[in-house]
Amino acid sequence: MDVMIIGAGIMGTTFATLAKELAPELNITILERLESAGEGNSWVFNNAGTGHEANCELNYTPVDEEVISVEKALKIHAQFNVAKQFWAHLIKKGAIKDPKTFINQTKHCTIVSESSIDELRLRYKEMSAHHFFENMRFSEDFDEIMSWIPYLMEGRPRHEKMAATVIETGTDVNFGSLTQQMAQHAQDLGVKIEYGTHVKRVHKSPAGSWLIETERHGAHARYKADVLFVGAGGGAFPILKKSHLPFAKRFTGFPVGGRFLQAPISAEQADHYRAKTYGKAKVGAPPMSVPHLDLRVADGQHYLLFGPFASFKPVLEKGRGFFDYLRAMRLHDIPGLLNVTLEHFPLVKYLVSETFKGEKSMFEELESFAPGLSKKFDWKPVHAGQRVQIIKDGDLQMGTEILVSKDKTYGTLLGASPGASVSPEVMLRCLEQLLPGIFTKEEVRKAKKEIFPEDDLDTLATNPDRYREIRDAVNKQLGIA
Repeated sequence: MDVMIIGAGIMGTTFATLAKELAPELNITILERLESAGEGNSWVFNNAGTGHEANCELNYTPVDEEVISVEKALKIHAQFNVAKQFWAHLIKKGAIKDPKTFINQTKHCTIVSESSIDELRLRYKEMSAHHFFENMRFSEDFDEIMSWIPYLMEGRPRHEKMAATVIETGTDVNFGSLTQQMAQHAQDLGVKIEYGTHVKRVHKSPAGSWLIETERHGAHARYKADVLFVGAGGGAFPILKKSHLPFAKRFTGFPVGGRFLQAPISAEQADHYRAKTYGKAKVGAPPMSVPHLDLRVADGQHYLLFGPFASFKPVLEKGRGFFDYLRAMRLHDIPGLLNVTLEHFPLVKYLVSETFKGEKSMFEELESFAPGLSKKFDWKPVHAGQRVQIIKDGDLQMGTEILVSKDKTYGTLLGASPGASVSPEVMLRCLEQLLPGIFTKEEVRKAKKEIFPEDDLDTLATNPDRYREIRDAVNKQLGIA
């Protein structure tokens, strides 16, 4: 069977690697627009690099009056632990030599001011009661919080009331490095990767196979596939529109850009902080605007990253232009875009205002979040990747969605967040839907069990002993103490 994948980012590369490990007989080819794997949204500074497992992100635990919902946090945490099983498997078999090339233990903290202390205390109470978050700690003591996240407290007056939570076993993940190492492993397994290949159009042949029209260095080429998976980030939307699949009309892309402040720091300074600290979004601001100060590790160098500063940038992917976005639009998309503009006008207003925010305002926000820090390091603004949120049936969606055609020959992933962090779990589910036949074979089920000792999210969430057994084994493999 010929399987074609569009996009050699974290999703497409994970899909290819997992499919080839489970079913070596599959003939798999990846088509990538850029010149190497993981250069798009997966690249290290095109995302915040948080190993999202709901340890510190307040938007994963929404509060309605005095009732806090933890269901989303539990699912994301379970998904990330399935992801870690896959990465531990790659290390165990030698596909990745050193886990520190892509994953590093980093405290996950949340900090709030006096007005939100009760909310954070409620979140801590609800979450720490579950075995997923049993090691979470809460404090209102200035010195204790200082010991967790010194860069946020050293310039702050002691009389200022703050509260924080910490989980010591959080992670910083370099998804670009992970993607590149997976791509090499996939090629070693027999996966073909065609770089510099821009997919212009996909359509079904009368015989039922997918025809993929591409352009490479000015030359046109056509590929044929029995099964097509599109994991091309924002580029998945125009490809879906050109596929002529019935459900394509239900979806439109809503692009959101972003910037960060970045500062290089020494290894000693990194040891002094070693945390990712999330705050709370301003009143009326969207969840994507939650400020956070992150330690990043890239190619052995250490950085601090502060942001995000969102922007409304009508492009599908970083490096592509406005006209690509226009060409991806259809008349039936216009009502959905207008509806989002009206229904979510505060979001649109926020994005437009953020777009024109200058460096002075960015540094003011950094000073507010971590007093004195703007003058401590040499900060510079950097552009992050381009996220494209889903508009489904006229409503804006903040998550991700797997789409598979009725005949199980076309699959795609739309949306963003938590995205890369849960890519192995999401790609496993996509494979189960798109290639269900391979999972009927005993050797595939055995291989799946070796890769994922426990991939059932409900079991991880309801069986504390099984969860701890899996967690401790994969953490040891990944170098997380």
